[in-house]
Order: sequence, then structure tokens, then C-alpha cells
Amino acid sequence: MSLFLAGLATALLVGVGCRLLDLPLPAPPRWQGALLVVAMTIGFLLGSRLAG
Repeated sequence: MSLFLAGLATALLVGVGCRLLDLPLPAPPRWQGALLVVAMTIGFLLGSRLAG
């Protein structure tokens, strides 16, 4: 359950950060969006390894 909450908090922080910095939401039509998707995936995988 805590991993779910950590993932939800991370998603919310990324969404807020994208909005505040005027970045596109993680959607691949722009290369910045594609890089953000990659960064979120790597962060999730690393968090998963560190948590358990």
C-alpha cells in the first residue's frame, strides 16, 4: 500500500511541476514529454528496487 501511495504522490508532484514550469504533460508528441516519461519510468523502477 505504501508503494501505491508513493507512486501517487510522485505522479501528483510531476503533474504540479509540469504545470508550474509550463512543461508538456508526459506525452510523447514533444521530445521533452518523451524524456519526462522515461524519467518517470526510471524513477518508478528505482523506487521499486529501493523500497523492496
